[in-house]
Amino acid sequence: MPHDSGVSMIKSVIFDIDNTLYSYDLAHETAFAALKSYAEKELCIAPDEFKELHTEANEAIKQRLGNCAAIHNRLIRYQYIIEKLHKPLIHAQRMDDLYWNTLIGCSVPSPQAADVMRELKASGISLGICTDMTSYLQFTKLDKLGLIEYVDFIVSSEEAGAEKPDRAIFELAVSKSGFNPEECLYVGDSYKKDVLGAHSCGMPAAWYTYHIAGKLSETDISEKPLLPAMTYDPEYSVSGGPAMYHITGLTELLKIVK
Repeated sequence: MPHDSGVSMIKSVIFDIDNTLYSYDLAHETAFAALKSYAEKELCIAPDEFKELHTEANEAIKQRLGNCAAIHNRLIRYQYIIEKLHKPLIHAQRMDDLYWNTLIGCSVPSPQAADVMRELKASGISLGICTDMTSYLQFTKLDKLGLIEYVDFIVSSEEAGAEKPDRAIFELAVSKSGFNPEECLYVGDSYKKDVLGAHSCGMPAAWYTYHIAGKLSETDISEKPLLPAMTYDPEYSVSGGPAMYHITGLTELLKIVK
């Protein structure tokens, strides 16, 4: 039966950032287009050739570094490209600045993000961030989105020394919240990294698919063991663990924590 006692089991809501609090995919598309234009104008590299070089750089850096926060450092990727092209290294720095300034500059908050965070805070819910990426850029994004004022604590994979879905990053977020895992609701767009990662740490999780809906089929969703927010039951569990929800709007979080 729906939970209607008026006492929330959830004491903290912890958010992912990219494709959760804003559309990373749309912002990346704009930023990468700016990079291709720069490469064509300043490096005399055709867009298709630049895309191939960028893919090569990504794969080389991932193979060298493994799964750690440094793989998100785009300056390293652009350095790889510029060194391979035997161009002046200053281009790598300019490309990094261009990419991030463009991406952050065109980013806008997800629908109702600020309203939901404000209402959660007003109801006494602690708000946190648990995100892959380097800390500086994630702080900068939250500031640009106008959401950092609602956040009580932040955990980045750079700080945790582990990328999602590793338990270590979620355990650090839970520790910073000051609550038990079952009292912390995690919200993110990746079923594998966010939902299953949080679930493995004992946290209920909400799979937020607003920004990735175009990539999903009905099968993608129907095959996942998820509980809709509208039928929230505090006794419900998936495979003996905490609840996992599927939401398409952030306002649905208010139903879960009610």
